[in-house]
Amino acid sequence: MAAHDDASSIGFGIIGCAAMTSKFCRAVSFLSLAKVTVRAVGSRSLDKAKEFTKRNRLPPSVMVYGSYEQVLEDDGVDAVYLPLPTRLHLEWAVLAAERKKHVLLEKPVAVDVAELDLILEACRSNGVQFMDGTMWLHHPRTRKIEDIMSDPHHFGQLDLVHSTSTFAANKEFFENNIRVKPELDVLGALGDLGWYSIGAILWAAGYKLPSSVKALPDVVRNSAGVILSCSATLYWEKPQQEGGNKQPITIATFHCSFLASLSMDLEIIGSNGSVRVKDLAIPVDEDTASIEFTPRAKFAELHIGWDTKPEKVSVPTELPQEALMIREFTDIVRRAKISNGEDRAESKWPEISPKTQVVLDSVKRSIDNGCTTVHTLNVFRTLLPNVQIQDSRWSPHAERNSAKNPGSAIAVGVAVPTHFLLD
Repeated sequence: MAAHDDASSIGFGIIGCAAMTSKFCRAVSFLSLAKVTVRAVGSRSLDKAKEFTKRNRLPPSVMVYGSYEQVLEDDGVDAVYLPLPTRLHLEWAVLAAERKKHVLLEKPVAVDVAELDLILEACRSNGVQFMDGTMWLHHPRTRKIEDIMSDPHHFGQLDLVHSTSTFAANKEFFENNIRVKPELDVLGALGDLGWYSIGAILWAAGYKLPSSVKALPDVVRNSAGVILSCSATLYWEKPQQEGGNKQPITIATFHCSFLASLSMDLEIIGSNGSVRVKDLAIPVDEDTASIEFTPRAKFAELHIGWDTKPEKVSVPTELPQEALMIREFTDIVRRAKISNGEDRAESKWPEISPKTQVVLDSVKRSIDNGCTTVHTLNVFRTLLPNVQIQDSRWSPHAERNSAKNPGSAIAVGVAVPTHFLLD
């Protein structure tokens, strides 16, 4: 690990100077008392790295490099933030892990789950923490929604989830942004915005994987074939009963687009109540976020209204959600650093990302196949053919045979957990 005079301090290396990196630097500035700093900035252009450092008012102590490799060679760097185009994630995340740097990786984390498997295996085998850059998971509003959904009387059993992630991009975006160029970010709106919707749906479903997915025939692509807008439905099924058929018990839908007005909606409907959020990924206000909760609503007499009005719940936050994400990540890194690696990486975050990725892959496959139904299990079998599966669950003892089958088992930071449920 990196060497500092103060073992509790955490130095970040930034690999790439994308626009979103300024937001990262601002978030780190909130954490100076937590001894979290930007240690180094690397770009393929030294002039660009210098300009970025100046524009973001980083202190003179920050090392500025004209290559990504120099950031990884810096002994003062404990962890790296990677906001690179998706097609570059595999190479640089693996190299970072091999240099014993903890990895905070922007979403979408990989082109497909097979690439993500290699990234996670590199992190696992080198004892470093992996986390993707989904910020809303770290906002205190997220925990509040979990509390509401855990109430059997006022929310009940999960029945339906719907999410939208959209914004209306301008001409410059469609001409120059990496998210519409297949050589850089082949997943387009599905990867950039669909990651939020799919992740939110899985989170609401307790990260139980859907049985199948089906894209809707509203797909819009640019001339290079990159997805600009799409929708899909996810299905969960009951185990088959003797003499009967499997029946869907939960359905989720989502829409993501670079072509529609700004929306970040999440609607979760249970048997006894519902939760609605209008600004999931990026709250309207930085210091507070709201939830609309409607418990046990029925029509009023004569159906002239509802007998229960939605309750607005406001949840304040001490820090912006991106700062909370970085703080949680660096707390894990700090424990590992102080213990000289004896404190193992936390398995929660490497377990979440591949579930989101495989559903995203399944939707992409449905789109590419003419919006046919795609069974999630089949996607895993195709992209990770040597993963062991027992009784529709990931085997808790799946092991990688590195000599015969490099990359042969899905890596989630620990032995593959049994809660990758498919039915």
